[in-house]
Amino acid sequence: MNNFEFFSPTCFVFGKDTETKTGEYVKRFGGTKVLIHYGGGSVIRSGLLDRVKRSLDEASVHYTELGGVKPNPRSGLVYEGIELCKKENVDFILAVGGGSTIDSSKAIAAGVLYEGDFWDFYRGKRIEKALGVGTVLTIAAAGSEGSPDSVITKEEGMFKRGASGDAIRPKFSILNPALTQSLPPFQTAAGITDIMAHLYERYLTNTRDVEVTDRLIEALLLTMRHEGPRVIADPDNYEARANIMWAGTMAHTNSCGVGRSQDWLSHTIEHELSAMYDCAHGAGLAVTMPAVFTYELSHNVMRFAQVANRVWGCQMDFENPEVTAKAGIEAFRNFLISIGMPKNFKELGAKEEDIPKLVKVLCRGDGRDGTISGFVTLNEDDCDKIYRMMI
Repeated sequence: MNNFEFFSPTCFVFGKDTETKTGEYVKRFGGTKVLIHYGGGSVIRSGLLDRVKRSLDEASVHYTELGGVKPNPRSGLVYEGIELCKKENVDFILAVGGGSTIDSSKAIAAGVLYEGDFWDFYRGKRIEKALGVGTVLTIAAAGSEGSPDSVITKEEGMFKRGASGDAIRPKFSILNPALTQSLPPFQTAAGITDIMAHLYERYLTNTRDVEVTDRLIEALLLTMRHEGPRVIADPDNYEARANIMWAGTMAHTNSCGVGRSQDWLSHTIEHELSAMYDCAHGAGLAVTMPAVFTYELSHNVMRFAQVANRVWGCQMDFENPEVTAKAGIEAFRNFLISIGMPKNFKELGAKEEDIPKLVKVLCRGDGRDGTISGFVTLNEDDCDKIYRMMI
């Protein structure tokens, strides 16, 4: 196990009707003038936004609003939010929505206190300070409610990139599983896929002797394997929703990733798909992960064989562990298909003729040097082959 420093200051407020406490927690963490940031009509139609505003009013917390966050959140709205916060002297950002809304909120929070272009953070500069961020979560998926990470798409060039820093970990996150019961099955399944991707990306490590975090990841993957089909069959199953929501948070606080190298190649490769086609991130991962895992397989067969055996129940073939490893990847792929995820480029809406452009943006776009690294290092030829495995 590698040396590590783990800092996770977020206060998680979990359970039914917890959104009615929003104002109390904003006030506790120093917010006096809040930007309420949200997406489209669902938080309005459901009455959630009104309940949040009522809570802020009861706590005597002033606020202004900025809606319009889209899936795969865009830089343009971030710039708009930064200017609005400066104009209105906002000192706290409240994200009401899913991962896209939270990621956009984090970008605004960092940009308000930065003299340069906020995009510098998405080209590698570490975020050292930001306004406080709180969240009211509406979908279990991205884990952004407990992470130090944010992903934004830059509209000029359509580069989808990530930024990180403990300064943007939310001060508090309100997690009411009942708020996810109205989600369409596809969005629920895409969220499940994203959660499992966060676990796999940490499981694929080049660090030896990390049994504690291996077992934590395996337990969470088994939870998703059990609860995923249950919630697809019965969307109103609160207990299944609750287990999935907390698993999603645990998957991305990095408590499962400390002391070990991590992969993230599937996320990096998928980002170009969701940037180009505006597909759901989880759906893109469902197509991407089996291809990436198959391509990476020879790097460390036993890592894939171990998860195949411990999570997917595949018989360990000690004489030929590659058989077990491949069976595990296939079991995972079949699970994703069974909950309604796409299995190839066509079902995702991607096009074979776009692969050269995808590879160019992936490996050379926005200052990259022609390679991407994680569990293994991939060049442009490798990435071309992986995209073609998705056809």
